[in-house]
Amino acid sequence: MDINFTNIKSFLLDNKTVKQTIFKNTFWLTVAEGISQFLKLILIIYVARILGATEYGKFTFALSFLSLFAIFSDFGLSSITTRELSREKDKEKEFSSILSLKILLSIGALILMLIGSLFVTADPAIQRVIWILAVFVLINSFSEIIYAFFRARQQMQYEALTGILQAVAITGVGFFILFNFPSVENLSYSYLFASSIAFVFILFVFHFKVFSLKLSFKKSIWKQFLAMSWPLGFVTIFSIIYNQIDSVMMGYWGQITETGWYNAADGLARVTLIPPFLISTSFYPVLSIAFKESKEKLQKVWDYQMRIIILMVIPMVIGGLVLAPRIIDFVYSSSFSPSILVFQILIITSGIIYLITLLNLVLTASNQQKKNFWITLSGAIVNIVLNLILIPKYSLYGAAIATLITFLLMFILYLISTAKFTSISPLNSKVFLVSFSAVLASVPMYFTISLPLVFNLNVLLTVLVGAIIYLISLFIFNEIFKLNLIFKNE
Repeated sequence: MDINFTNIKSFLLDNKTVKQTIFKNTFWLTVAEGISQFLKLILIIYVARILGATEYGKFTFALSFLSLFAIFSDFGLSSITTRELSREKDKEKEFSSILSLKILLSIGALILMLIGSLFVTADPAIQRVIWILAVFVLINSFSEIIYAFFRARQQMQYEALTGILQAVAITGVGFFILFNFPSVENLSYSYLFASSIAFVFILFVFHFKVFSLKLSFKKSIWKQFLAMSWPLGFVTIFSIIYNQIDSVMMGYWGQITETGWYNAADGLARVTLIPPFLISTSFYPVLSIAFKESKEKLQKVWDYQMRIIILMVIPMVIGGLVLAPRIIDFVYSSSFSPSILVFQILIITSGIIYLITLLNLVLTASNQQKKNFWITLSGAIVNIVLNLILIPKYSLYGAAIATLITFLLMFILYLISTAKFTSISPLNSKVFLVSFSAVLASVPMYFTISLPLVFNLNVLLTVLVGAIIYLISLFIFNEIFKLNLIFKNE
């Protein structure tokens, strides 16, 4: 009994083999994200229900606006820190200087947020919400540099514990506020309070368990890391623009209620992006190491994660399109019916983002992050232009269509860049074979969940039935056509 417990503990905490490390990191991130996103989703649902679409729109407008400036507190530093420290352990001694750089960037970002809030809205209530949430956003951003260190060491259990703590705190305090002192401003204070608790915890664990916290002000190290991170910094700026500018534009033009409807759908669509985030975060250090070892190793790791993503994305998109009316009505209420079409458009977009996430990472791992810069710049420009044209005419639906077109364009550009500037063959026979299998297995799932008897069940049961049908179909088609590449262990 003791031996088994010791083996399990070692398997989930120690890094032994590549596969075991990937599984361990994915396990911890899955547990953390699963618990965190579930709790936060439940809270947001009640925020929308209790405060209504207009007040919820104010809250999401403030967060979207702050996201435009939050990137200046990191500027790609966290991602480059993970990459560099995972490749060379000796570089950990430079982490103290990285911390001091992060503090300076955060101060600059805070100043931009406070100044910007005076121009984006004349409503003093929304301005106060922005000021409160600005500190919340920066605390979360600063935590990312600590997480970067954990990811470099592939010890993501610490990140997982912090994420769970923050989610529990935000949910607990948030519900207390909603049921006793319901207002957008009080809700903002609850987010700030909860994130502060988690931040103190992560600093304590990091300092006493992992790496002694101290500051060093070596400008040469600042220049070195900024020289590597600035392309990723601009990539993130542009990605934030095409992810958040639609909500900011709608809020700026006074479409606060529409912003609430849009973000209600967008919030649910973003939940579906958790799996690629978990997978990519676990694979990123492995991709970076594989790049240094051999082209064959890099391609092998790429094929492995690509197959996982494809098998998830195709049934997710098809199921989301069919069940959108049931999902929106179940999660919110009939008053949020304008969110249905938005959700259907954004669930297709999420499927495209699944694939873009992997292409983005392989370019970064291959030292081609500057290509990410040009692609995301193109996406940001296209998205802004499309939003300026479509939002005034079609409001939240125009914003959703602009987002879909933007990501479709970026996907094409990412495919071309990956094929041209890396040793990866992104679309190969294995990818097409798995895609064919996933589409084939999704057909019986589609007809099953479309049946009135199944469609009108509790939406959670309908999703469960669909998932079971898909998995059974996938297994059957795998056996019939001998598609052993799907389940082959590599």
